[in-house]
Amino acid sequence: MERTTGKGGNKPMKTKVKFVDNEETKVVKASDALPLPLYLTNVVFFTLFFSVAYFLLTSWREKIRSNTPLHILNLSELVSILVLVASFVYLLGFFGIDFVQTPALKDDEEEEDIVVQEDARVVPCGQALECPVPQIAPKVAQKVYDERPVTETPPPTAEDEEIIKAVVAGTIPSYSLESKLGDCKRAASIRREALQRVTGKSLEGLPLEGFDYESILGQCCEMPIGYVTIPVGIAGPLMLDGREFSVPMATTEGCLVASTNRGCKAINLSGGASSVLLKDGMTRAPVVRFNSAKRAAELKFFMEDPDNYETISMVFNKSSRFGRLQTVKCAVAGKNLYMRFCCSTGDAMGMNMVSKGVQNVLDFLQNDFPDMDVIGISGNYCSDKKPAAVNWIEGRGKSVVCEAVIKGDIVTKVLKTNVAALVELNMLKNLTGSAIAGALGGFNAHASNIVSAVYLATGQDPAQNIESSHCITMMEAINDGKDLHVSVTMPSIEVGTVGGGTQLASQSACLNLLGVKGANREAPGSNARQLASVVAGAVLAGELSLMSAIAAGQLVKSHMKYNRSSKDVTAVASA
Repeated sequence: MERTTGKGGNKPMKTKVKFVDNEETKVVKASDALPLPLYLTNVVFFTLFFSVAYFLLTSWREKIRSNTPLHILNLSELVSILVLVASFVYLLGFFGIDFVQTPALKDDEEEEDIVVQEDARVVPCGQALECPVPQIAPKVAQKVYDERPVTETPPPTAEDEEIIKAVVAGTIPSYSLESKLGDCKRAASIRREALQRVTGKSLEGLPLEGFDYESILGQCCEMPIGYVTIPVGIAGPLMLDGREFSVPMATTEGCLVASTNRGCKAINLSGGASSVLLKDGMTRAPVVRFNSAKRAAELKFFMEDPDNYETISMVFNKSSRFGRLQTVKCAVAGKNLYMRFCCSTGDAMGMNMVSKGVQNVLDFLQNDFPDMDVIGISGNYCSDKKPAAVNWIEGRGKSVVCEAVIKGDIVTKVLKTNVAALVELNMLKNLTGSAIAGALGGFNAHASNIVSAVYLATGQDPAQNIESSHCITMMEAINDGKDLHVSVTMPSIEVGTVGGGTQLASQSACLNLLGVKGANREAPGSNARQLASVVAGAVLAGELSLMSAIAAGQLVKSHMKYNRSSKDVTAVASA
């Protein structure tokens, strides 16, 4: 099969594609010359080469002494020369001299052969996985090209060309293309081309095809021009609360998945981890203003009076069948009042749900406090997407503790360190070092690494990684110092399994892998709570592995091995 490719004004190049089946086609090697073991074959040809070379040298020396012409050869000398050439060719071929090839295998200047072979590996590449060999799916030959695949966008139609010119001229707003055209994919393509013409910058490399733009309309992203691909790796299985989870992690940081995977292995070999959900409630805190601090305090007392709770909760709860008011805590700053509402939100992360309930309460309060001026439905006392002590102390979303006991021999064999070194490092780094740095919820090694990777894979709001990564990692030697007790306490994991990015195809597949896709009809909220526990369990594994690498002095070495590209950077830059 042939195809023609070319870049810019370069001459088109024919590319010949060959499909090779590993089971039916065998590549002939020099070592296959004799039906003998490889070492015996080499011994035979080495012996032949030096024997006939010695014989010919001796024979030619006698001819020189007797003045006999060297070109006159007898039968034994002819056979010796043939054996010498054959053994010489074998030895060259065996030791990989590139120029010893059959001319028929050479490509011409305008053609190249691309051999597509099936991956010979039959087990996952994660070194820490110890699982039975999976069943191999039927082989399907695939095309693999050395060159980076380039998706050619067809030229715009005459109608689209007119729209592109109008967008460039500003007569048609770019944001209105979806509503005007009724075709989200076409709108993204036109917006993309108009952007390239306005900026003069190419968007080649940013994919456009292969995405459902209808699925993000009005809920995930406005004015799309393509999408970004992020590789997804699997850490695990993670044994948590008696169940095994394969944790999807979307990341571009080498070593992260491998490290978390090693932590999962150590946890599994020690009997698994357990988790406890301490609290489940999303918050929203509006700020209102009065003419005096006295009036602000009066509303504070009203909101915190137990006799008024039933009325307030009834007003709040009518906005959703899942949103249920739990508490209201107020703080006064001069004549301003901040009211922090906390409510359950089912399987949704719940920001919109709690905001609607808060709006209902604010409308209701206007009747008894007509002088109340609503400054904003969010006054940062919530606190959303910012490091805040209120989240660290009171919690926001799901508050989870996850713990495990790692056996001493597992610490030595799998984690390559010892219990005493881990305990000392945790105290000096995660606790003392973080305190010296003035950390706020950052008493850990790299919780945000794992939280961000799982959030991206499962469609969570990546900006909420800030408060969701609040974590304190504790390590203690137990059983007379033989074993290690390790735990992570995370007071504000903000996750959901419905709404937002969770409904996108890729993210939905990752949620399905964890068994928490969508809403749980039998026990509303249990899927989101389970996801929060998995996040905490993955953080526990990541903390355990990274701390061990630091204690054993392996951090730099592992990152140099797994977090560095093998590509020629100078060649890529000049391309």
